[in-house]
Amino acid sequence: MAAPQILYRSDVKLTVEAFTDLLKRSTLAARRPVNNPQAIQSMLDHGNVLVTAWDGETLVGISRALSDFSFCCYLSDLAVDEAYQKQGIGKQLIEETHKVSGEQTMLLLLAAPAAQEYYPKIGMKRFEHCFFIPRKS
Repeated sequence: MAAPQILYRSDVKLTVEAFTDLLKRSTLAARRPVNNPQAIQSMLDHGNVLVTAWDGETLVGISRALSDFSFCCYLSDLAVDEAYQKQGIGKQLIEETHKVSGEQTMLLLLAAPAAQEYYPKIGMKRFEHCFFIPRKS
């Protein structure tokens, strides 16, 4: 069976339902508020870079980021349908996100524990000096 022809788009406005469905088909739902449609809507409304991956009419991947388009880009969500993983879709979503956000930006992300070994394999550098304040709720 030939690999599917994946189309990457940065001009799609997703619904809460489509985004939530993809999160559930990926491994990211465990770390996102998929049972809170208001939070998901806010995430979609306020992320300013959204790149989607499509197999025909089926949404198979998404990259949602925040960028100032000149200095930094924070890639908050990278989700690929588990049935489509290990086909280079995640790597291409990252590359497309970097193009949209401005290739002069530094793109950074916080890796999920299970994905920590993936990012160096696709050429991303590990950064040891990260700090955060956890969510209050």
